[in-house]
Amino acid sequence: MKCKRVYTFLCAATLLFIVSGCLTDDKLNLDFTSYEPKNIHDGIVISDPITENIDTQLLDEVYRDIYSDANFWSLRSLLVFRNGKLIAEAYPKDESDITNKHIIWSCTKQVMGILAGIAVDQELIEHINMPISRFITEIDQHPEKTDITIRNLLTMQSGIDYHNAEQTDEILRRIPDNSLEFILDRPMNSLPGDVFHYNDGNPHLLSILINRITNQTTDEFADEFLFSKIGVKNYNWIRYKDGTTLGGFGIETTPRELSKIALCVADSGRWQGMQIISPEWISDMTSVQAEIEGYDYSFGYFWWIDELRKIYFMWGAGGQFAFIVPDKQLVIIMTSFPSTKGEYEIEDYEALSIVDRIIDATY
Repeated sequence: MKCKRVYTFLCAATLLFIVSGCLTDDKLNLDFTSYEPKNIHDGIVISDPITENIDTQLLDEVYRDIYSDANFWSLRSLLVFRNGKLIAEAYPKDESDITNKHIIWSCTKQVMGILAGIAVDQELIEHINMPISRFITEIDQHPEKTDITIRNLLTMQSGIDYHNAEQTDEILRRIPDNSLEFILDRPMNSLPGDVFHYNDGNPHLLSILINRITNQTTDEFADEFLFSKIGVKNYNWIRYKDGTTLGGFGIETTPRELSKIALCVADSGRWQGMQIISPEWISDMTSVQAEIEGYDYSFGYFWWIDELRKIYFMWGAGGQFAFIVPDKQLVIIMTSFPSTKGEYEIEDYEALSIVDRIIDATY
């Protein structure tokens, strides 16, 4: 199965951060030449803006701006799909990024949301209000956590006091031997279901749960029942040293492969006419399941929702996005240097400014 050791990933991520810092002193991007998609025979259907009713002048301005605007210097790709067809793509840093894999960070969480739905479809999970202790019996040694449900994990409301800046840092440095006990040993900061707290611990527990109910690692389950069915081949998914597939992050793939996941969700769980995930799960997953105090967005089952724009999206640190705009039949993919932070990171509002302009270009 396609996995890499965590230390290899960390070295690559560190190198990317160093390289990205140097790039700001040099020419930002390649010269812009075209956004015409290439047919690399990977299962993506190709079309053009005119056929799919998109204003070519406005779209051209968007692409020229991302090549010239210093605020987007870390952007590695911008792909635009309409009606399920790729009508524009460009790779400002390296044309070979069309097939180069890069870490997509927390977009992995949205894949976990899909896999939970597949497990429900297969009746491996009877319903998501079941306590996770039914499958992860070690929780019996942590009585304050026995009421946590699968739904609590999916909505980031488990109540476990896990903080990415601290606990994920330890996971990345491979400090704990057992990732399950490491998370279960954390105290509770609220009752299950009471408070939204975004963290990597919840999806990692879901990954362990999927492993228990399927007798497969999560990446093996994903490959058999999702990736292989939608043609996602060019990827790695990192496992921790205890053998658990990382649930909160860890998928490394290409913009085009990421787009296949988003396209399947955008088509109510179908891929080229074949139903992969039930439309009922897709609807629930991308509907508001948790209101988030202090955020401009709501939360579904690991998916972000912009109620004002009526869109839902995948979101990974450093500027990794897959936006789905149902009313306009748009899917927009943006990937960036994965280890950029602070002023160099493409923020959500900056990415959404591009989405707004592409929406405005449709007719």
